[in-house]
Amino acid sequence: MGNFIKKSNKIHLIGIGGIGVSGLAKILIHLGKKVSGSDNNYSPIIKKLKRLGIKVYIGQKEQNIDSNIDLVIYSQAILPDNPEYKKAKELNIPILSYPEAIGEIMKEKRGIVVSGTHGKTTTSALIVTLLKSLKLSPTFLIGGEIINLGNSRVGKKDFFVVEGCEYKRSFLNYCPEIAIITNIEKDHLDYYKDINDIKNAFLQFTQNIKPDGILIYCGEDRNLKSIIKKLKINSFSYGFGPYNITAQSFKTIAMKTEFECFYNGSKLGKIKMNLWGRHNVLNSLSVIGVGIYLGFYWREIKKGLESFKGVHRRCEILGEKRGIIVIDDYGHHPTEIKATLKCIRDVFPDRRLIVVFQPHQYSRTRFLLKEFANSFSLADKVVVPDIYFVRDSLIEKKLINSEILVEKIRKNGKEAIYIPSFKEIVEYLYEIKKQGDIILTIGAGPIDRVAKEFLKRLNK
Repeated sequence: MGNFIKKSNKIHLIGIGGIGVSGLAKILIHLGKKVSGSDNNYSPIIKKLKRLGIKVYIGQKEQNIDSNIDLVIYSQAILPDNPEYKKAKELNIPILSYPEAIGEIMKEKRGIVVSGTHGKTTTSALIVTLLKSLKLSPTFLIGGEIINLGNSRVGKKDFFVVEGCEYKRSFLNYCPEIAIITNIEKDHLDYYKDINDIKNAFLQFTQNIKPDGILIYCGEDRNLKSIIKKLKINSFSYGFGPYNITAQSFKTIAMKTEFECFYNGSKLGKIKMNLWGRHNVLNSLSVIGVGIYLGFYWREIKKGLESFKGVHRRCEILGEKRGIIVIDDYGHHPTEIKATLKCIRDVFPDRRLIVVFQPHQYSRTRFLLKEFANSFSLADKVVVPDIYFVRDSLIEKKLINSEILVEKIRKNGKEAIYIPSFKEIVEYLYEIKKQGDIILTIGAGPIDRVAKEFLKRLNK
């Protein structure tokens, strides 16, 4: 483990309420550290951290930092003008960003890093499930809650499974043995100049893979193909075409996905998973690549993947009342929305699909406005609340709003409505509901509250 974390006893985390930083806090507690932290908002995550004995301050103030703290770790959302960050600097306390801290822990582990614009959390969760079924007890830290496991845990073996986010080139802090790239698309354009800038970051990431390690990548992705040509490292490609690991005869049966898997042209066998959609077949193929690289038999890999229960907020069915099914999903990019709607349509082809989409970030909404407007072709009705405000400037906030997105969706021939607040949306859904409806809430913000409140209302 890196010297900073190894030498530190008392560690303070700024932005501890985030899914990643809270997961790191739990790992640090298991490593015997005294952990404190701060966040601007109280949440169920903070409630769980307090139960573990972590002191959490609501509100970030310089008095939360004193000279007894050995190390400060801060979320990527924290800016240099943050009072706790400034106070730590003033007291000469060592400071690490969240990805720097993860990189330190990974130095003495067999790192498995899942990167890509989409699919990171599901793929990481599948890897954790596979390794656990193979008795390899991994340490892991991912961006979603695996059902019955959570988003982080300290394992007994050497593996460390992490999501590698490209935002601010965070993943360049990691030197994995196994790296997965699921796809490369335009995103985080508040930070990156263009798609070439993004591709260069991924190229740099591949150069961090350990010399005896491997890259597992989606051979179908156009942007990925252009950087793979430049690489001279061990690699597996995967996809539906002529790749190292391929899927054939993919179909959805009784809310499960079934396909036949081949490795270098030889049939391994059939697999039936608790996941929907073509995109999740691709995610599964990458994980099969991990199992093959580690030298396991097909029957062991198959058993591990078929035991996967899912991840909260990834096409998660929250409940069914009065013949109405309520689903929640974390998708916040046009490609993710399209993929989620497609797999719901595959499973429920003849039911009315009402989508409640909360845009995440003003800048992302503005940069990808046309793509967002085009992503709802499979919905019957789209409801859009106010954009979730995070990481953007107040100037950015003035350049775009939900009404503009709704108007663009309508121009594409879709029924769309702007309703500012969650409370009003729940009331609206209750008024228009019909037996047989599918209600999907989707977005990276707290839009799942709408789904949960609507279900409560149905129960009444």
